[in-house]
Amino acid sequence: MLVAISAAAIALTASKITIAQTIDIDRVVADLEPEIQRTLLEGKIPSAAIALVAGDRVIWAGAYGYSNLWARTPATPSTVYLIGSTFKAMSTVALLQQMEQGKFKLDDRVSDYLTEFKIQNEDPQRPVTFRHLLTHTSGLPAGFGPVPVWGDTAPPALEEYLRQSLKVAKPPLTSVVYSNPAYTLIGYLVQKFSGMPYKQYIQERVFTPLEMTSTAFEPRPDMEERLSIPYTVDEKTGSQTPAVRLKAAVWPAGLVYGTVLNQANWLIANLNGGVFKGKRIISEQTMEQMFTRQYDQFKGPIEGIWGNETAGFGLTWWAQTRGADRYFAHSGSVPGYTAFLLGNRDRKLGFAILTNGNRAHPHLFKLADRAIDLLKKHTKL
Repeated sequence: MLVAISAAAIALTASKITIAQTIDIDRVVADLEPEIQRTLLEGKIPSAAIALVAGDRVIWAGAYGYSNLWARTPATPSTVYLIGSTFKAMSTVALLQQMEQGKFKLDDRVSDYLTEFKIQNEDPQRPVTFRHLLTHTSGLPAGFGPVPVWGDTAPPALEEYLRQSLKVAKPPLTSVVYSNPAYTLIGYLVQKFSGMPYKQYIQERVFTPLEMTSTAFEPRPDMEERLSIPYTVDEKTGSQTPAVRLKAAVWPAGLVYGTVLNQANWLIANLNGGVFKGKRIISEQTMEQMFTRQYDQFKGPIEGIWGNETAGFGLTWWAQTRGADRYFAHSGSVPGYTAFLLGNRDRKLGFAILTNGNRAHPHLFKLADRAIDLLKKHTKL
């Protein structure tokens, strides 16, 4: 059974919204809700929380299904999910804030800034740069290092993990390999450049300015009360089964919990050139770099699953042109959770979804495209 929780009731008032005033949100939702129901059924997704953005406002949010199947707990837009690698672009903004303060340049050698450890196996003639880290072209491997949240072991300290595991498998620009250790190193570099513990820096310079009050590395008690259960699909029976809740050695790469309304705030900042409610968190020029495909030799669908022939990595964000419009996107996934963000830069439209479904990427990509297309279709000229 799928349950929608007051989707219309929480649609935010459009009277203050310039772009949203041109959108018939009731028609968008009427057309979108059957697609949402189909997505949950086809993807075997227990629940989803969704937000739509136009301009600098959330124009609608809704939640469907159960965040806890056993207890039959209906999902709401305030339900907490693990946001996974959608966090990577937030970590990138933190690093690029340091770049804007003159701490480094994108094409600098990363090793020149490392003192406690070095990148192992690095060829001095083909060094790893900051741009390589942010485009998954550094030659660093995938990596995850999961451990159960309630197990007897714990992930190593950030510096210890990097000292032991920071090893390139191939020279930079050989290929695109999605690397969590690269973003673990980014977390360390933010800490090193700023002189502030990484988690504190993210809280003060990203989460707080964007009013992401229900996003955290470790859920607070009030967030835990709203926490969804992760589910995978049993291969034999096809039923949804609770998954082991995990921590990971690469936690700066995306072991972060949050709500879809907070994800929408993050989308708003990106759709508006780095500004949220009049507060600038990063320059428009830097954000433009984040949205620009960096290496033409690697253009094409991201990891073979998202985008067309124009797609490629910007600085962390996935980028592509579809029709006449420019898009940015990123997914997030750990066992039992799948998340996705999609933004249309030219029309300032955004879609955010968090789920407790497993490896549901194709279903979320399709739904996101449909949502943006409906927002465009039901825009009054």
